[in-house]
Amino acid sequence: MKLAGIAALSAGLGVMLSAFGAHGLEGKISEEMLVIWGTAGDYHLYTSLALLVIGAIGSKHAGLSKPYWTMFAGMVVFSGSLYAMALTGVTKLGMITPLGGALMIGAWIWLGVKFLKKPSQSP
Repeated sequence: MKLAGIAALSAGLGVMLSAFGAHGLEGKISEEMLVIWGTAGDYHLYTSLALLVIGAIGSKHAGLSKPYWTMFAGMVVFSGSLYAMALTGVTKLGMITPLGGALMIGAWIWLGVKFLKKPSQSP
């Protein structure tokens, strides 16, 4: 359940950052950067919810901690680079965003393969 707790805290942070973007950054950064901030927040929240589910069912399905942490790392890199880019205006930060996306995609595929295996095949 620790993983679910971490995911819940991440979701709370995602709500705070999204609200900050909607209310605290309006007029302070460009519209383009607000859209980027919004994308970061969307992926942060969606991924946190997925992590919450993974954390909650982790005790019933062996071997979910590695894909969990891969997805978590992907979220941090993806959303973190977009948050930083929106705040600083340094668009070169966007060059690392796809790495976070690749980690999240890999984690989803990893989870899919794990769930498609017969229970006796799980580690």
